[in-house]
Amino acid sequence: STSPTGPTESLSPGRVAFTVKYVAQDAVYIDGGKNAGLAEGMMLFIQRGGTPDKPDAAADGKSNEVAELAVVSVSSSSAVCEIKQKTAEIQRGDVAMLSKADQDKMVQMRTLSPDRKYPQVIAFSEGDPLDEEERESVPRPPLPEVNRARGRIGFDYSAIRSSVAGTNSGSTSSAQAGGVIRIDMSRIGGSYWNMNGYWRGRMNLRNSSAQPQTVYDLVNRTYTIGLTYANPQSNWIMGVGRLYLPWATSLDTTDGGYVGRRFGSHVIVGAFGGTAPDPTSFDYNPDRQTGGTFIAFEGGSFENVRFTSTEGVAVTGIDLREDRQFVFTENGIFFKKFLSIYHSAQADRQRLPLGGTTEGLSRSFATLRIQPFSRLSFDVNHNYFRDVPTFDPLLVGTGLLDKFLFQGFSVGARLDLPGHISVYNNFGQSNKSGDSHSSFNHLYGVTIGRLWKTGIRGDVRYSQFDSSFGRGDYRALALSRSFHELLRIEVTAGKQNFISSLGTPTDYRLVGTTMDWNLSRSYFFESGFNWQKGTQQTFQQWFMTMGYRFDSGRRR
Repeated sequence: STSPTGPTESLSPGRVAFTVKYVAQDAVYIDGGKNAGLAEGMMLFIQRGGTPDKPDAAADGKSNEVAELAVVSVSSSSAVCEIKQKTAEIQRGDVAMLSKADQDKMVQMRTLSPDRKYPQVIAFSEGDPLDEEERESVPRPPLPEVNRARGRIGFDYSAIRSSVAGTNSGSTSSAQAGGVIRIDMSRIGGSYWNMNGYWRGRMNLRNSSAQPQTVYDLVNRTYTIGLTYANPQSNWIMGVGRLYLPWATSLDTTDGGYVGRRFGSHVIVGAFGGTAPDPTSFDYNPDRQTGGTFIAFEGGSFENVRFTSTEGVAVTGIDLREDRQFVFTENGIFFKKFLSIYHSAQADRQRLPLGGTTEGLSRSFATLRIQPFSRLSFDVNHNYFRDVPTFDPLLVGTGLLDKFLFQGFSVGARLDLPGHISVYNNFGQSNKSGDSHSSFNHLYGVTIGRLWKTGIRGDVRYSQFDSSFGRGDYRALALSRSFHELLRIEVTAGKQNFISSLGTPTDYRLVGTTMDWNLSRSYFFESGFNWQKGTQQTFQQWFMTMGYRFDSGRRR
């Protein structure tokens, strides 16, 4: 006789639509994690045509596609996704749909879940089958993400020639060697530890003078890489490396770590600490240490109303000498895809360089975003900060510092046109102490996902600003072309004019080219040339990287 060990059932993939909570340079944070079934390596697509209640309209990733995302790091309730490609600017509140292939994979994972006994046929030689109704499930094959490792490891060489304007000293040359790593490892050794991110490091070669910092070198230092722990059966969450605090992304990136403990399904309490190595940080200083504690709340559902709230206290200092104590808060409320409201703020007690202290609100950023149609969105923002930021001003022209350049109120809009074309703008007025009139700031940009039939993607933008710490403008152009998985070519160009109290005025022009070639399934080669001419110095930089690429999933 035969008997099944459990009832058959048709499983759905569960949740397939997620909200973008935060947008970084080349990554986004979404509001779903391990608890929603997400795993490293899964693919998502941001679409203007898809809606949370009809995710299948966008799950195939083809019609009205705005961006392609790959999950690189997952916690219990959130995930970090690398932006593989995009045809328009990604905004907070956008909807990311799980790809059809990963929906099928999620069904398989739920089928193999340890708390579900799936059917099997067993022959009985004796005994009553009713007495043996509870039977052990058949052994499960390993889940796809267990011990999955993908990435690149390479050797990097860079040579630069520089000259100082207005001198007869001629040019100087220097060379650096180092390494580059891009890695995505999940469930290392069958555990719940994951490692994700990107790193590039260099050191001067013998008999070579110190290499000056170019714009491209600074951009390479905005990377994040970290080792994280996220076990759905555990209340503990951890991370160490160069990373954001997932529950307070308005804080600067740190070289350090965090630990948190979940209480129930809506509360997380934890602590964090580290230094500030990112040149786009508001308080950029590699020697600055920060440590603090936080409590985070989250609730609701993506299909209706959802909220997130984080509060915390922290202290910063240099060489273990405290110079600032502050409280921070970060709150968001979202209604489907239509409405998102977000606010972050810091209030502090800070020691002044010449003695004494100052107290009060030091930073605040608020935004209201409405998307009445899938192709049109509006936002209203207010940005305030009391102190002068210490980011590296050379990065103004890259667009990475736009969040600091506009002060006061500003409004923006984005329109996605047919033909993979998006236009966006932001403008507003800010008042500075001592000014008799307000200053007008504006930014305009166009993104083309496919330039005619060439397959070229492009983005061009112009910004003019006048803030409390500096004024100027910049122009930026980026073009790229991918030839399937074999070759990718990118060309960037820009011009920046920035006069600031942060230091020497930065007025320069730059052009850069990069070629990334996958030589085979196991090896890659990358090379490029960058030219930067400014009022102070002129640089000519050439670099090359060669290394090994791997994906353990190919052997399965």
